[in-house]
Amino acid sequence: MDQELLDDILNRLLEVRGARPGKQVQLLKTEIRQLCVAAKEIFLSQPNLLELEAPIKICGDVHGQYSDLLRLFEYGGHPPNANYLFMGNYVDYGKQGIETICLLLAYKIKYPENFFLLRGNHECASINRIDGFYDECKRRFNVRLWKVFTDCFNCLPVAALIDDKVLCMHGGLSPDLHNLDQIRNIPRPTDVPDTGLLCDLLWADPARDVKGWGLNDRGVSYTFGPDKVSEFLEKHDLDLICRSHQIDKFLIVVGRLVSLIYTGCSSLFHAIDFNADVKL
Repeated sequence: MDQELLDDILNRLLEVRGARPGKQVQLLKTEIRQLCVAAKEIFLSQPNLLELEAPIKICGDVHGQYSDLLRLFEYGGHPPNANYLFMGNYVDYGKQGIETICLLLAYKIKYPENFFLLRGNHECASINRIDGFYDECKRRFNVRLWKVFTDCFNCLPVAALIDDKVLCMHGGLSPDLHNLDQIRNIPRPTDVPDTGLLCDLLWADPARDVKGWGLNDRGVSYTFGPDKVSEFLEKHDLDLICRSHQIDKFLIVVGRLVSLIYTGCSSLFHAIDFNADVKL
């Protein structure tokens, strides 16, 4: 992608800092398409299980809350001054999914070794078709552009390993996950299936009061108890699992699993500043 065009897009996306929340950024369909195509190539050139190093800031669901995303970068530092890992769910619910995903993709293209994006369950056509992003694309551009985003989302990596000790994914563990090579070997591009490893990595939830695997109230995937967290960590010599995917008022900790929470109505999301001491 042309660097002058990329910088111009970034400048337009960032110049609304301090403006009224919800102010739209003027982007052309051709520019957005170029962002998606360039980012897709980078995603496919990097592993499905990213291997990253601290220090890095790990961020939970954004869900189209563009003003909050800009505020996060003001607080934590803009790339490349800080390294970032976002855990998925960039679109739906919020009003500015297009600005949100375009800024994240632009940063990924500009700083591919400092800025990382994982796939969430909303980076899936069957979900964001009904939860808002499809309608946003159709209203502001057209359905064809939504399909361009879908092609890009189908190439996102699904997990990250930090310093060989912290495993990050959007959803959670899977009864089908026996070794980390299984994550590395998930083919891309791919849609999200209704069952199986990829589905669970994006949909599963921890449950404090569950032992083993349980039924998930979402009607998709499973819940898993603290015993499964401990068992998995010990088997793979890991210290912590970090995930997002839930709406709540508090940071949820189950054993050695941390959930970064999207707080819905308050339009805030949590982040971990991860270094050797794991600062929360």
